[in-house]
Formats: sequence, C-alpha cells, structure tokens
Amino acid sequence: MSDWSDWIGRKMRATDRLDPALAARWCSTFDRDAPPDEAMPQGIHLCLCTPEARTGQLGEDGHPLRDDSPASFLPPIPLPRRMWASSAMQFHGPIAIGASIERVSRIASVTPKSGSRGDMVFVEVDHETSADGRLAVNERQSIVYLEALAGDAPLSPPANSGDIFDPSGWDVQRIVHPDERLLFRYSALTFNTHRIHYDRPYAREVERYRGLVVHGPLTASLLLQLAAEHHGENRLTRFAFRGVSPAIAGEPLHLVMRGEGGTIELGAFASDGRQVTKASASLA
Repeated sequence: MSDWSDWIGRKMRATDRLDPALAARWCSTFDRDAPPDEAMPQGIHLCLCTPEARTGQLGEDGHPLRDDSPASFLPPIPLPRRMWASSAMQFHGPIAIGASIERVSRIASVTPKSGSRGDMVFVEVDHETSADGRLAVNERQSIVYLEALAGDAPLSPPANSGDIFDPSGWDVQRIVHPDERLLFRYSALTFNTHRIHYDRPYAREVERYRGLVVHGPLTASLLLQLAAEHHGENRLTRFAFRGVSPAIAGEPLHLVMRGEGGTIELGAFASDGRQVTKASASLA
C-alpha cells in the first residue's frame, strides 16, 4: 500500500445556500412540516455543500474519480469499495433557511489496516460548516476503502435469521421502513451517486449486498429526528454514529433511544436483532 502522507492536511472549500426550496424538499423527504421558525433541524448540514463532480468524472461505483493530482482532495487509494464508517459531530448553532453556507474540509489522517476483510484504508476528514459566517457544525467523518469481493462471495448482511428484535431495555422505539423512494430522495438531496443506493444489480453482483443499502447518514438523520421528537429540535450539542452492519431497503428498521440527563444512547436494529448503527448524543 502506498504512502498517503502527502494528502494529510489537504483542504477543500465549498459554498452553498440553504434556500427555501432545499428546505422544503428535505422536510418532504422525511414527511415533516416546515419548521415554525427559520431554524432547520439538525442533520440538514449533511445535504449542504454536496459533491459537484461532472458525470464524466465519476468512477464505476458512482463516486468521483480520484487521482494523484493537486486537484484530487481524496487520495487515489486503489481499493474499489467505499463506505461511510462513522461520524462525530458537534453542533454550535442551528442553520437557518436562507443562510449562506461555507464548508472547509481537511484530510486529518490516512491509515492503512489489514483485517478479516483484507486490506483496508481509513481516511478521516474534518469538516467545518459555517452559516452566515458563524460556525454551525464540526464533524469528523471516517471513510473506509475495502478490497473488491469475489463474484461468489456471500451476500451481506445474511438473510433474516428468524430471531426477533427485543426492544426491552430501551426507553423509546420507532419502526421505519426505508424503501427505494426514500433512498432515491436522500441520494438526490445529497447528490450521492454511489450505486449501492439505487442500482440493485450492481449492489448484489459487484458489492455483494443482499439489496439496496440504506445510506449511513440517512439512518443517522432518522436517529437525530428521534432525539428531536422527545427532547426538542436543535437540543443536541454532540452526536456520533458508527455503522455496524448494512441496512437493506424495504426491510423494517427499529430506531431506539435510552438514557437520562445529558447523555443518551441511540441505535438502529434490523428486525432479527442485528445492530445496524450505534450512536450516542449529548443534550444541551
């Protein structure tokens, strides 16, 4: 594996505007009413300053191509599979409809590893999102690149084992059914062309998923909304989530939450008890 140290510290700057049309599309995607004031719910930053690569600059998987030129923000890691592994966010203030947005991204680390799934490389990216010149969100995102899978590799995740998710021990449970329509809309909101979210033959035959994969940030957004329903909008000062196992479109997803005081634990589970996402948050 190559040395990617030259990429550490590399920066990228993007600008956007949270216009009323985008705010309305976000609310419609999640079956929500518009906010009573101009402050949008937490998680809207994931749909701002989205990728702008031309269609001709996309790779086979749908992500922008990477090379060793100064214009390439992410290093040209020669591993074909890419996943959003985790994020840790700090919220400093809400983002209002109409705000001018600036996001500065910086490569924090590039770490090759080897594990049960073969060679992999973790890239950590720090994002600072500002609204009208004020810092709104700090986020450290972890991206993992993985080896290609053989065409006869077992599909992931395994088929439902027949077990049943037990929500006892959790204070709150909500069941959602993220289907293809929701995945399509979230891909559109984030300008995400990763084919595992909309191209079922590619997802199964190339990346060996059992079906279309629910976006990690989409699951995180649903957990943020679960917290807001019970604690109020824009109440979190910190939110961190980590992908554990893929969520498959069309299958029930159990969103859960527990905890008292300033710290809460959240999670997403498949109906057979397989954990999809681990998350934690701090309340103001």
